[in-house]
Amino acid sequence: MDSALLLAKARNCLELESKAIEATAAALDEAFADVIRDIKTAVLSRNKLIFSGVGKNTAICQKLIGSFNSTGVPACFLDATQALHGDLGLLVEKDLVFLLSNSGESEELLRLLPLIKRLGSCTIVLTAQASSRLAREADRVLTYQVPREACPLGLAPTASTTAALAIGDALAMVYLDSRGFSRDDFARLHPSGSLGKTLLLRVDTIMRTGERFANAPATITVQEALFIITRAQCGAIALTDPDTGCLQGIFTDGDFRRCAVKNDDFIDKPIASFMSRDPITIPSGSLAVEALKCFEKNDVNDLIVVDTDNRPIGLIDNQDLPKLKIL
Repeated sequence: MDSALLLAKARNCLELESKAIEATAAALDEAFADVIRDIKTAVLSRNKLIFSGVGKNTAICQKLIGSFNSTGVPACFLDATQALHGDLGLLVEKDLVFLLSNSGESEELLRLLPLIKRLGSCTIVLTAQASSRLAREADRVLTYQVPREACPLGLAPTASTTAALAIGDALAMVYLDSRGFSRDDFARLHPSGSLGKTLLLRVDTIMRTGERFANAPATITVQEALFIITRAQCGAIALTDPDTGCLQGIFTDGDFRRCAVKNDDFIDKPIASFMSRDPITIPSGSLAVEALKCFEKNDVNDLIVVDTDNRPIGLIDNQDLPKLKIL
């Protein structure tokens, strides 16, 4: 089979799955809003979401559990078979139970559903069949639309599992948005790895300070500034008002090269005559990712960190950012 035919088949598969999501989106109704309210009620009452499914839907359940947990909504998986042998102890009254079944006729879930309702938990079925037995017996039903499975045989769950996953993700994201969940809230639940570093790292942690931070009053000479820059092993010096300590300007390696080209006797002159005034700054406490955006927007190599009184407290060199792996 040649590449063109393989690619055509792959595109057809993706199109069929895409059509399932589009059809599901078009068919959403008030039931979706009701489930969002159910989730809110469960969370406010300190209950949890429980997901159960068999076959391929087991993996879909696990993914949705991860999505909800990552946004601060407690969720867990209930094995439909093990539930009949003791695992029903996972449930407490008013937990919200999601049962995933494309056909709505999964025997394991049909046996489980009345037991869940007897314990006082609300049941929500995600299915493609609104008239199925599970759908008829559940408290609420969310249906997804599957015009056609992407499987050439029409047998393997493909477009159906994609649609189930998509509607579950929509529940998680719409609820996240409705409760005002912020980036900081998200960061607190993702403290490890590159995601946590990107969301949690502050400029105060990565900036150069102490002997590595070149700063001085703007009354010094160019030569004195060069000594301070060299000692700090950085490419710029922050220059301040000698009385208030507020930032007045910056003098960089680039500024020095431009001065050398245009002036023969600048070395002993006041740095204030050559510094760049109104340098780009970032407030103390800002996220490191905001510093990255600032570098990209302003095309600078050095960024001065200032306090609330506009006094420089540190410097970020863009060469430090790749080492921190926030790029």
